[in-house]
Amino acid sequence: MKALVVAALLFGCAHTPATEARPSPPPGAQLVTFRAADGAELHGFLYLPAGPGPFPAVLWNHGSERWPGWQPDLAAFYTANGFAFFIPHRRGQGRSSAAGPYIMDRQPSKLAIVASGADAGKTVIALHEEAARDVDAAMAWLRARPDVDPRRIVMSGVSFGGIQTLLAAEKDLGVRAFVAFAPGAMSWRWVTGLDHRLEQAVERARAPVLIVQAENDFDLAPSRTLGPILERAGKGRAAVFPAFGNTAQEGHGAFARRPEGAAIWGPTVLDFFRRALSP
Repeated sequence: MKALVVAALLFGCAHTPATEARPSPPPGAQLVTFRAADGAELHGFLYLPAGPGPFPAVLWNHGSERWPGWQPDLAAFYTANGFAFFIPHRRGQGRSSAAGPYIMDRQPSKLAIVASGADAGKTVIALHEEAARDVDAAMAWLRARPDVDPRRIVMSGVSFGGIQTLLAAEKDLGVRAFVAFAPGAMSWRWVTGLDHRLEQAVERARAPVLIVQAENDFDLAPSRTLGPILERAGKGRAAVFPAFGNTAQEGHGAFARRPEGAAIWGPTVLDFFRRALSP
């Protein structure tokens, strides 16, 4: 039973059924192409706010779901507040599925997570580091856009994408602030070494970092562990909001993506980003 639970939790997002990602994207979603460091062709969706650019921008790191879609609710929230919104699809997922295998198919087996411990943890962390290279390429592409102000780019993401956001924070990518929703909250206790890797990432953060969770997330250890590290270093903090919805899954991913969640965390996140972007 424990092995089954671990396998379900490993990468941090319940999988979205493929049928949920197949309708046509909304008119404002531009399907774009960018190149990974190894030349692989990757895709994503870019939304622009009304008015003349160049605009400040948010790069959103999706979770581990096979079909991350185009996140129109988040896009509407950010574009209404003057930000361009870019959701790149990492290889093997969504519109970049042809660029490689789905990352969840590359995870250790159910029994290996329990039996191998540290070895399985190293494999999982290595997959995160590999995925981070696609995030780096997406950021380089976004910075080169003439309609985006390269001096005013921030990054956010949820679950697996929250982990990706923290890994990006330790690099010199030109990102001004990072907001990680529930980074590793479904795998914190099960993937040996993940906690230490994320502690290292926030200790090395090159820009302010905010950890965001709802009280009913699967595990609040990311906020309770990483928040104090950020505060001691003067690099950020964690914010835990009241429970959202009726289940841990709603408090995990839905809180970060739904308009009802944005109505709760939105003022805090916007203030955090705007302070970081101020001259």
